[in-house]
Amino acid sequence: MAARWNLVARLAAAVWAGSVLLACDPQRIDALEEGVATEADVRKQFGEPEKIWDAPGGGRTFEYSRQPAGHRNYMITIGPDGKMSALRQVLTPENFAKVQSGMMMEDVRKLLGKPRRITPYDLQREVVYDWRYLDAPNRSMLFEVSFNRDYRVLRTGSRPDPEASENKVQ
Repeated sequence: MAARWNLVARLAAAVWAGSVLLACDPQRIDALEEGVATEADVRKQFGEPEKIWDAPGGGRTFEYSRQPAGHRNYMITIGPDGKMSALRQVLTPENFAKVQSGMMMEDVRKLLGKPRRITPYDLQREVVYDWRYLDAPNRSMLFEVSFNRDYRVLRTGSRPDPEASENKVQ
């Protein structure tokens, strides 16, 4: 019985944390203006990045993942002048279409950010990464990328999120 209550408490905490993140992101984003906000402003609003990638032209891109509970991942580019030059939510159909067969895993990570889950399939000699995202009209979906043993893309696809309640996000 105690294990059951522990599971219920963990699920409730995950739902609460996800809703807090979703509610806070618009406030964080609204406080940042491209070309004006500095790296310090970005860190104040979003905290420490999940990962920092080198960006073209000498800048850096900060990765802010909202996975596994959220439906967004943000990439915030800081130019060589120390100012924010771009803030974008990267879990979009346009970015999913850029993931092509043969692409390296690190390039997919730079494009989409940290996945929600990484699942190895040893018998098939594959690893599947998935990201939770929202499709119209606010339907929770998973974008999946299958990699071979060399971490090159084999195939991609999307499907309804089996963990979503009635597959609707309120």
